Amino acid sequence: MFEAPTVAGVDAVFNQNLTTYGIAAITPRLQDHAPIPLSYAQERLWFLTQLEGLSTAYYAHTALRIQGNLNLTALTEAIREIVRRHEALRTTFPWKDGMAVQQINPVPPTPLQIVQADDLELSLSDWLVKEAQQPFDWVAGPLFRIKLICFDSTDINRLGKAEGGRRKAEGGRRKAEGGRRNSEPTAVLSITTHYLISDGWSMGVLMQELAALYTAYEQGHPSPLPEPTIQYADYALWQRQWLQGEILQSQLSYWKRQLAESPARLELPTDYPRPAVQTFQGQRHRLTLPLGLSQQLNQLGQQQGVTLFMVLLTAFQLLLSRYSNQSDIVVGTPIANRQRPELDPLIGFFVNTLALRTQIHPEDTVATLLHQVRQVALEAYAHQDVPFEQIVEALQPERSLAHSPIFQVLFSLQNVPVASTQIPGLTFTPMATETVTAKFDLTLSVEETEQGLITDWEYNSNLFEMATIERMASHFEILLTGFVLDESQRVVTLPLLSEAERHQLLVEWNDTAMPYPEHQCIHDLFEAQVERTPDAVAVSYLDNQLSYRELNTRANQLAHHLRTLGVGPEVLVGLCVERSLDMMVGLLGILKAGAAYVPLDPGYPQQRLQFMVDHAQIALLVTQADCFKALGLEIAPEQVVCLDRDGETIAQASVDSCPTDVTAENLAYVIYTSGSTGTPKGVQIQHQSVVNFLTTMQDEPGLRECDRLAAVTTLAFDIAALELYLPLTIGAEVVILPTAVTRDGQQLQRQLQPLNPASHQESDQPVTIMQATPATWQLLLAAGWSGESAPMTMLCGGEGLPTTIAQQLSASGADLWNLYGPTEATIWSTRFRVETFDQVKSNGGNSLVSIGRPIGNTQVYILDDHLQPVPIGVPGELHIGGAGLARGYLHQPDLTAEKFISNPFGEGRLYKTGDLARYGADGNLEYLGRLDHQTKVRGFRIELGEIEAVLRHHGQVQQAVVVVHGDTPSDKRLVAYIVGDAPELALSDLKAYLNQRLPAYMVPSTFVPLEKLPLTPNGKVDRRALPAPGQLRVSDVQYVKPESEMEKKLVVIWQSVLSMERVGIHDNFFDVGGNSLLLIQAYHALQTDLQLSVPLVDLFAYPTIKTLGDYLTNLSQGQLSPPERLNSDQRDQVKTATRQRRQARRRHRER
Repeated sequence: MFEAPTVAGVDAVFNQNLTTYGIAAITPRLQDHAPIPLSYAQERLWFLTQLEGLSTAYYAHTALRIQGNLNLTALTEAIREIVRRHEALRTTFPWKDGMAVQQINPVPPTPLQIVQADDLELSLSDWLVKEAQQPFDWVAGPLFRIKLICFDSTDINRLGKAEGGRRKAEGGRRKAEGGRRNSEPTAVLSITTHYLISDGWSMGVLMQELAALYTAYEQGHPSPLPEPTIQYADYALWQRQWLQGEILQSQLSYWKRQLAESPARLELPTDYPRPAVQTFQGQRHRLTLPLGLSQQLNQLGQQQGVTLFMVLLTAFQLLLSRYSNQSDIVVGTPIANRQRPELDPLIGFFVNTLALRTQIHPEDTVATLLHQVRQVALEAYAHQDVPFEQIVEALQPERSLAHSPIFQVLFSLQNVPVASTQIPGLTFTPMATETVTAKFDLTLSVEETEQGLITDWEYNSNLFEMATIERMASHFEILLTGFVLDESQRVVTLPLLSEAERHQLLVEWNDTAMPYPEHQCIHDLFEAQVERTPDAVAVSYLDNQLSYRELNTRANQLAHHLRTLGVGPEVLVGLCVERSLDMMVGLLGILKAGAAYVPLDPGYPQQRLQFMVDHAQIALLVTQADCFKALGLEIAPEQVVCLDRDGETIAQASVDSCPTDVTAENLAYVIYTSGSTGTPKGVQIQHQSVVNFLTTMQDEPGLRECDRLAAVTTLAFDIAALELYLPLTIGAEVVILPTAVTRDGQQLQRQLQPLNPASHQESDQPVTIMQATPATWQLLLAAGWSGESAPMTMLCGGEGLPTTIAQQLSASGADLWNLYGPTEATIWSTRFRVETFDQVKSNGGNSLVSIGRPIGNTQVYILDDHLQPVPIGVPGELHIGGAGLARGYLHQPDLTAEKFISNPFGEGRLYKTGDLARYGADGNLEYLGRLDHQTKVRGFRIELGEIEAVLRHHGQVQQAVVVVHGDTPSDKRLVAYIVGDAPELALSDLKAYLNQRLPAYMVPSTFVPLEKLPLTPNGKVDRRALPAPGQLRVSDVQYVKPESEMEKKLVVIWQSVLSMERVGIHDNFFDVGGNSLLLIQAYHALQTDLQLSVPLVDLFAYPTIKTLGDYLTNLSQGQLSPPERLNSDQRDQVKTATRQRRQARRRHRER
């Protein structure tokens, strides 16, 4: 129609299509009482109704306000005639041979039910909502329910045309009463249908016929409507006879090409975890676009040669792309699917759905994207005959009960005005009723009205909050405004945020300015504290300790010694010592000499240490004699200072502060971190960045002079700077723990407890604050530590903090802080105090504690791939700016330029962290994981942390790490490494556990048990050190014959349904060739052969003979209760997702 806009052109195209596809005429079926099959659309919908049971997702409800003088007899007869004329309204779906068939029933004597408004126990609106949710019985019927709620019993109870004369006589009196009565409804007509028998077009047919029949009967005339030549059942038979063979394949081939390798799921950011089984709880939000914008959109379409539908669809797909950070977007759109004129006057479920795929590229402009969408739409319309259900079966995508296949978002445009139905003496006006179901994650329906475009956003309220959808609707309007301003703009840079949102994200939430001694160095802060508390204990290690005065003296002496060796500002000095008091003396001595230190952990491999020494081109190495000898580093002897060997010489140096010309802009240290290529990279940090960090940490989480902080982190991890320097700026004590203690939960627990709880001596006081990674805290918890006997402030960072660990840590009642920050932004950049777990957000099951807000003089931006700020709730890459930024990477200018970019929102630079995060509505940040920990397996984008979080909730799993193995897309598989309570933890049970909580594509194929997870010296999980997966493959199932009576009965059913000679009790129904319709047959056999009545979804939840047999046995013995098991609170946790074999069995394809 777009290519042939005239009536003659449309007629020619239509006739050409009839010829091309050989569309035969639809003829009435023989009345031979043969079973009538379901249409393809009905078949798919019927399966979904079986799966969902009493779900109202596929119910359609309309409420019409009737004003005027209603003739009840005429209305009743008109409705009865409509039901007689349309067999679909009398159709039910009984079982026959394991499948449903259409059964046409006689016309009921009274299809219209009368309800008096005075008898309603609810308000009208609440009653209508409840009425729309009343379940249908698709076997017994009817699936069409129509009720009249009467408000005016005098008018309602008049009967027929005998009242005509009196009505005329009273006309003047009623007119004189004014508009008061006319403004109130005489009655409300409530119509509820199941989509199995009707669609949106059908409602228009029903109202047209109702108007014609009511008018005729009111006047005493017979029906003016011609008798239908065919019925919906005739269409269903015709469709199955015509749409097969070459005709079907010619159209299917287009869809196979068009949707090949399309994304399995649109990854819209959700407010709640996606349930393992799709739910349909829904709400809606409406927003009317300004009339001027609506007119401009029409003008844009005319200029570009596209329809309004195409303009809106383009903008909507772009919005989805910006929200999901996906460039390949598939959206469904309904189409009437009544290409033959004889189908227009029928009531029935004809509607088809087209999957419209758009691929958005960074260089696309508004104009080029519009033309791409136009081409896609026209091609889809040309191949609209294939039912969507057939396309799904042909593509065989990875299937999941968690979401609909191919697409999860729908778009439609209603550009034919929905006018009130006018009948002489009556007006029927549609009433807005609250939607409580949502068939998809999100449906955008747009209606073109005289007031402008009305957008209706129907969304799954188990996934999204209303505020999220309201923001999305607002962003859609902003995006459309950008469309009409300049069609030559690149779509990736079109504005998405309002000015108020942009100001909030970029300015308000980054208002962190605070004073700090920006011209001082780290050692200056320490020296000031020495003046305040010279005799207080500064640092202790085992039984040794140094006061502030003693530590300062030794550091000064070392500084003077280093200065004699040529050390000064911007000179790098390596520090490689065991954990001891010497470590603290070495750090401060190097800083006081004006140099910058390069920490070298003696526990690192010699090759790595040698690389760091060579790459940093260190001028000197401060070490200990035994340590240096053990490492075997290649460095000139004159470049080595051993604190123990050279102790006497150092002790002769001056005890006064060492004068230098070092400034806050000079380097304080260079920390080497892991690089993506496997080669460490040196991060250069200046004094002023550390001073800013220490100043803001003094404020929050704060520290007191009486505090004792346990230093457990290797010096080579930058967060050690908090442990070693922050206490020394306050007057608190640094308690250095030995390396062996920091890696052993039992030893660490003993160190954290007071030596003598009854003693009041200072040396017996417990540690009051400790900082560690989640992995180290987990070690401590696993050793039985609770913190109740000696509560301490807990600082956690370095990795995402799982809520499971946070809940255990906070049980002591002490303060718990979650900290976040990359080395490149100086230790920590954000902080969050965990006070209540209502603050904890969950992203699809990846439950991590919030990382809070930026610290002082730090800015945080969540940006997309094109450096555009993303809306609240939308994931993006976290960028950091401000006083904490590193100078860059040592001797790596190209990498520095790549990672440290110009700040597009102000002065200075931003660091690209590579971390995925999003803003919550409260301004707190949610850490979602590493961008490089996201992966795609079989077309699904997977966040590995989500799987790990579910595993950690298993009662016998202590720790879990999931990685991807395989070099090619076809070889990729998920591998889970588990630390658990062996031998009680059965790995075979873990897969069943995950199957109940995650879609099948997220269930690892391999489980590897470990005694403990490998850790880096920094205390993080070392993913590279995980052993290669062995031969243990839970998914490799060997044949096991049935043993129990229940198992034997189930095997008989499965073998029959699957046409297999042998089925083992551990075979997965779908892995051995099952599909949804074959599952229906197995379900029916359970009911008829075994007299067992269970929800269909249970067959998905227990897809093997073993699991299903055990469940049914327990159920029959009363150990399980289906009503309890199926309550709403447990559905989201107990249901399973499953996948289907790509090669469907021939038996199903021919069905």
